[in-house]
Parts: sequence; C-alpha cells; structure tokens
Amino acid sequence: MPDQSLPDARTPEAPQPGARTSKTGTPKTGTPKTGTPKTGAAKARTNKADTNKAGAAKAAHASVDAGVQSDSVSASPPPSVSGSPSVSGEGLTRRKLLGTAGATGLVLGAAGAAAGYAAAPAQATPLSSIGSGQAMFHVKHQPGITQGLQARGHLVAFDLTAGAGRKEAAALLRRWSDTARRLMAGEAAPHDDTDVARDAGPSSLTITFGFGNSFFARTGLEKQRPVALDPLPDFSSDHLDKARSDGDLWVQIGADDALVAFHALRAIQKDAGSAAKVRWQMNGFNRTPGATAHPMTARNLMGQMDGTRNPRTTDSDFDERIFVPASGTKDPAWMANGSYAVVRRIRMLLDDWEKLSLKAQEQVIGRRKADGAALSGGTETTEMDLEKTDANGDLVVPINAHARITRPDQNGGAAILRRPFSYHDGIDPDGTPDAGLLFVCWQADPLRGFVTVQRKLDRGDALSQYIRHESSGLFAVPGGAAEGEYVGQRLLEA
Repeated sequence: MPDQSLPDARTPEAPQPGARTSKTGTPKTGTPKTGTPKTGAAKARTNKADTNKAGAAKAAHASVDAGVQSDSVSASPPPSVSGSPSVSGEGLTRRKLLGTAGATGLVLGAAGAAAGYAAAPAQATPLSSIGSGQAMFHVKHQPGITQGLQARGHLVAFDLTAGAGRKEAAALLRRWSDTARRLMAGEAAPHDDTDVARDAGPSSLTITFGFGNSFFARTGLEKQRPVALDPLPDFSSDHLDKARSDGDLWVQIGADDALVAFHALRAIQKDAGSAAKVRWQMNGFNRTPGATAHPMTARNLMGQMDGTRNPRTTDSDFDERIFVPASGTKDPAWMANGSYAVVRRIRMLLDDWEKLSLKAQEQVIGRRKADGAALSGGTETTEMDLEKTDANGDLVVPINAHARITRPDQNGGAAILRRPFSYHDGIDPDGTPDAGLLFVCWQADPLRGFVTVQRKLDRGDALSQYIRHESSGLFAVPGGAAEGEYVGQRLLEA
C-alpha cells in the first residue's frame, strides 16, 4: 500500500464560532457569542478589542493524520497554497458572524518536527476555535486536495440514473457547486436546509468532485475521457467488492466538525434528485485539531505515527507530480489544474497486528513506534539509512519494511499526495473489528504514481499480510471552478 500522509494545522483569525445563516444571509437564530452587533464608535471599539483577542488566540492545529507509516517525499508547505485567494467578507453570511474581527482564512505553513501541511505556530489550536476555519471554493485546484487533513470525512459515489445524460449531469454539477460554495462559506444550503449545522462555523469544510471512467460513456463524452482513467490493474492484496467500488461521480467531503460534514453529505445527496443515485458511501475520521498539546504527527489505527513524509508544495516538482498542467500533456484541456484521485478502502487486520510484539511491529514498518524515527536512528525526520547493519551484519531496516519500499528513491521517484481518513464500521459477528483506512491519494498520473508504488508493495511488503484492499476507485478531478463557473463546466459545456 503506498504510504504518504498529510498532517495539518490551521490558525483561525477569529476564534468565536458563528451562527448558520439563511440563504438570504439573515441569521436564522440568535446572535453570535459576541452579543448584539454594535454600530459607530462602539462597534469600532468592539472590533479592535476582538481583533486583539483573536490575534492572541492564534494557534496551530495538531497534526491530524491517519494511515500506515510512509517514506515518500517529506512535506512542508509555504504560508499559502498557490491559487487560494484570501477570504472575503462580502455579504452578511456566517463568515461575518464568526466574530467581529472578520472572516477567517485557511493558513498553511511549516510544521516543526513533523513534515506536512501545517501552520507555523507551535501551539495547538484551542478546541473552541475549530469552527471558524474556512477553505475557499473558487480556487485554482479544487478544495480538499492540498488542505490539511480534517477530523471527519465522507466519501460517496453516485451513478447517473437511467435516462440521465450530459444535460442532467451538467445541471447536477451546477447544483452541487452552488451548494458547496454556500456551505463552505458558512451559509445554509440553497434548498431545504436541514438546520443540522445552523449553530456551527464553516469548520474548514471542503467538498471535492470527480468523474469516474463510466461517466463518459453515460454522457456521450467518450472522446473527452482521459487515458489516465483506464482501470487500475489487479493487485495480490485486492479482495474488492464491486458494489463498493468505482462509480460515475465521486464526492469527497471533509470538515473538522462531524455535524458540519454530515450536513454537507445530506445536502449533496438531496441535490442529486432524480439525476443520480448513491452507489456507495463511506465515513472516516482523523485526529481532531487541538487534541494534542503541541503539533505532532498523528497515529493510525495500528498505533504507528504517520505523516513523516509527503510531497511539499515548496518542492520544485510538486505541481508536476500532483496536478495536470495547463498544456503540454496527453490529458484533455478540461483537466488543466486537476488531479487524479485513487480511493481504496483498506481493512487493517488489527487482531493479527496486535498479536505482534513491539519489536516485530517496528520491523514490519521500519520505524520506531514511540516517535516515528527510522530504525537506523535519529529523530522522526532523520533520513533513513538503508545500508546500516547491526552487529550480526543484518540490515537495521529490513529489506521488506514498508517504509523502505515506499520511498520514492526505491520507486523511480514516484510520489503521491496522501490525504486519507481512518474508518471503523463496527464489529463482525466473529468479533473482528471492521476498521482501517479510507486511502485517498492524489497525483498527476496514476500510472506513474499509485500504480508504480503499489506494484512494488505487491512484490514483498511486510505489511501486506496485515491489510486487505476491499474496494477501489479512480476518479478524474478537474481544476477548481472560477467565479461564475461550476465544477466540470469546461467538460460538460465544451
């Protein structure tokens, strides 16, 4: 299993949570915690005081991550992601109600010892300010790719209904895009809002849309189907349930609040109407921002620290590896600034894993369980010494260790941007936990990214006997929608 991960932290500017607004912008209930809005000099004083408070309350998220220990390229982004505009306070929406200090933007920065997407300050974000984080909808790359991991996630695939074609798909993407834009801005859904999240802030909600291989035949757009969407090859660890794999359309929802995420899921499902029906849906989670005393790499359900290495936005070849360029590629023009998402439901055989001794677990991964450092020594971020041997002449990092096999320098430089969720779907009748990883990875070319690494893992990864791939999907995720556009418009209206 390819193994890179994405820690996260954010620094909200206005820590007070706001109240959900109606689609006209009028608050549905009450006023913000700051009380009745003031006018004139009193309002100016309040704004100044709240701004000072907000500045003092800035803090970084703890790294939120889930997955299996990785050794791909290390991660640490610049202060902002390319193509992400600052947050606008236009209109009386929940953005303004988050606090009189103004709307909050999503800030990405350095992560200290843990390499990944994270904010620069070393103090964890107070739990009370989680709701004020906001991601933008109209950006160069769709939201939910370069943003940090979120505490709650839903992955859902849809199939177009019988008789629905290109026209119906275009209308659906238009509805979905409008709903996503509103909900990510902290507003109510445009139609029949359920009020599930009316008291919450945006909570860093992101909604991402993609197209499966089958979508193009259903809409008569076969000539626009990217070659990169050819079906993934079979792997030895696959035990795939076809009913929970693939799909015409794919939606990824993430937020740092469970109700905000569910509210978005319900709105997207209702918007599908008679045009599409749910094929499969999965629920995931990561560590809640602020759950640790300081930013750190989180642990997966196997107890291993995850997120030590992942591509950085500051890497000179980051865009080349993760996003489809605007020109000079075999991909169709509508995929410019987009990416390809591989989605795998990977069950962890926790009962078998937990029977292993601590030393045996570390040998499987190639890293210390306590702090994530390579078995060759140093700290979590120390470069792994693949040639180091012990007193008996044996390699300190076993030849089949997961962290060794997933390194880009062991795979011709192949790199993927992992952004997974953990999952737990209850206990089987025999008492076995149905738990593991909702693996989501991003790359400009799945054949050069996921497939290259997975083939290497397939040939001798020590971790393979403790995991099982149970469902799979590959989706083309177009670039972000410009102002006035909906996601996929350049495909559906070409």
